[in-house]
Amino acid sequence: MRPAHLALAALVAAVWGVNFVVIEIGLDHFPPLLFSALRFLAAALPAVFLVGRPTVAWKWIVAVGLVLGVAKFGLLFTGMDLGAPAGLSSLVLQVQAVFTALFAFAALGERPGRLKLAGMGVALVGIGVAAADEGGAGTLTGFALVIAAAACWGVSNVLTRKASPPDALNFMVWVSVVPVLPLLGLSLLLEGPDRDLAALRGLDWTGVGVIVYVAWITTVFGFGAWGWLLRRHPASAVAPFSLLVPVFGMSSAALVLGEGVSPARWCAAALLVGGVALTSFAPGRRATGGAGGAGGGAAGGAGGSTGGAGGSTGGATGGAGNPVAPPEPAAVSSTGRPLGEERRTTREERPV
Repeated sequence: MRPAHLALAALVAAVWGVNFVVIEIGLDHFPPLLFSALRFLAAALPAVFLVGRPTVAWKWIVAVGLVLGVAKFGLLFTGMDLGAPAGLSSLVLQVQAVFTALFAFAALGERPGRLKLAGMGVALVGIGVAAADEGGAGTLTGFALVIAAAACWGVSNVLTRKASPPDALNFMVWVSVVPVLPLLGLSLLLEGPDRDLAALRGLDWTGVGVIVYVAWITTVFGFGAWGWLLRRHPASAVAPFSLLVPVFGMSSAALVLGEGVSPARWCAAALLVGGVALTSFAPGRRATGGAGGAGGGAAGGAGGSTGGAGGSTGGATGGAGNPVAPPEPAAVSSTGRPLGEERRTTREERPV
């Protein structure tokens, strides 16, 4: 990768990591479900009129929109509103890689090898350490909701792999259309119209800035840039940068929000990041007759969260970026190009 491309990958990881701090600030202005609805509304409009028609079947857009947009982000925002710290949330959410591997085995027939199973075990030990640390300092309810959000992210990653969107940004923008009305309905039902109206009437420039960041910076720029990098470089070269998301998330939460990072939390971080790396990059074994392996997705980021976070080999979903296993190599000709593409040279491929 060129130095400029390396810098761009690191910048996207930073954007997705800082996104958790921005979510924390936004939760001081909006109820969590309303906040999530506004995030998707701003991400979808007016971008939906600029990215062209959907490039995958509507069933995949609706499925990912409900699982990723409504379930994952609804749980994440609510968990953080109930007290899950921003830095810890950016870390714990990365356990989505473990859930992705489990769901990929169940739905796609991708059997994890010993190294991947070891990585899953290490990551789960990290979750246990983080839970023990959080139980002595905060709310386990919020922590549990963030874990549930990671599980939903794992489901959406498998759905995204099945959809195989050729354009990550196009897919993410259309996915953003789906959760708006369901989240607004849930907000009116669970948070109440009075609370929602009070938040909208009290909207100030900080609130506007938060919405712009989580929708346009994290989603439109983040997923657009991540998809651009994945189209030019192997996923195995791009995806490791997503491991920087919790690093930026925890450090920015400490600097901006004053969140303390205990030795136990650093230990949890090392175990989780190491386990996620093993889970994501260790080769998997396919069952006979099984479908392809799962890609990651994000968002997140918050990233993913809002995306937060994730990239994937076929497209990103969610706000924080997340590592994925590299795709299987395609058959190539003597020129080094995939078969059937020997004569196709795009403007973007030419040296500058």
